[in-house]
Amino acid sequence: MSLFFSFLSDLIILFLLYYKRLFKMLLNPLSPLFFLKISSLKATILFLLILLVKTNLLRLKGGLIGGLVALILISGIILSSSVALGSIAYAISLKRKQSNDNNPEVTDELEPINI
Repeated sequence: MSLFFSFLSDLIILFLLYYKRLFKMLLNPLSPLFFLKISSLKATILFLLILLVKTNLLRLKGGLIGGLVALILISGIILSSSVALGSIAYAISLKRKQSNDNNPEVTDELEPINI
């Protein structure tokens, strides 16, 4: 922001110099050259000011888009890890339930079926 105020103060100084020399323009035979020099300087300053504002807006837009992408990525990581932890907890609870039931029909080993 201080860069903007620096440009603004330089612009004010240039305008004051322009109006100070405007009165001397009638006596100077090279006044059209001076007028062209000041006009081109004003156009250059305006162009640089437009580029400065554009850069600040692009930086702001990029920051907003980057923050949104980061928020989506972090929420996706949290969601997937919570689903994984929930499935692990469910599998452990099923395993404990099977071990608490002393049912001989349910075994962990595969046995062949004889027909």
